[in-house]
Amino acid sequence: MTRLTGSALRVTVFIGENDTWHHKPLYSEIVHRAHATGLAGASVFRGIEGFGASSLIHTSRLLSMSEDLPVAIVIVDTEERVRAFLPQLDELVGSGLVILDDCEVIRYVGREAGPGRAHTKGKKSL
Repeated sequence: MTRLTGSALRVTVFIGENDTWHHKPLYSEIVHRAHATGLAGASVFRGIEGFGASSLIHTSRLLSMSEDLPVAIVIVDTEERVRAFLPQLDELVGSGLVILDDCEVIRYVGREAGPGRAHTKGKKSL
């Protein structure tokens, strides 16, 4: 069982949906590295509209479906573990924004997936 409560650090990485790392989506590489490092969790959120340093507005509106939409990757863990992960983000994120926020975890309880158990709540794996 995984538990994390109390003071923590949240890192949020803002990149473009089309950003890649060795022909693979950059957001996927960040999530997989966070997982391999043993961080508590990472989530990717796709924006519907936004702009960054380029000042180009990217939107999901019908006429602009092929635009490079904004993506945010959010990772929360202890300050020590998040800061130890920052050099990997420095290596991966060529253009984008990486921010750190102090936060407080009120409830985070996960369970380890064992044989025959999936990570999805209420569903059994085949």
